[in-house]
Amino acid sequence: MSVKIHIDIKEIKKLALKFTPAQLDACINQQIQEGSNVCDISGTIDYVVNELSKAEYVRQLMEHGMSLSDAVRELASKIRSFHQLNK
Repeated sequence: MSVKIHIDIKEIKKLALKFTPAQLDACINQQIQEGSNVCDISGTIDYVVNELSKAEYVRQLMEHGMSLSDAVRELASKIRSFHQLNK
């Protein structure tokens, strides 16, 4: 059974450029606790937490010297690897 994973690259890039990892983490916690957040992203709790988590990962890579495009590619690679392991 194949699971289709949606990655909103545009949203992740926007969030990763706008917020620090600490701010994104705070938004994740705020979303879980309050059902909304100040990081300008809305949707179901699952969607918001997933997108914020992805953006946080990308931003962390960027803060360690990786370019935005390389960080997004690394995220996509990690997600593919994870899903191949869980087939």
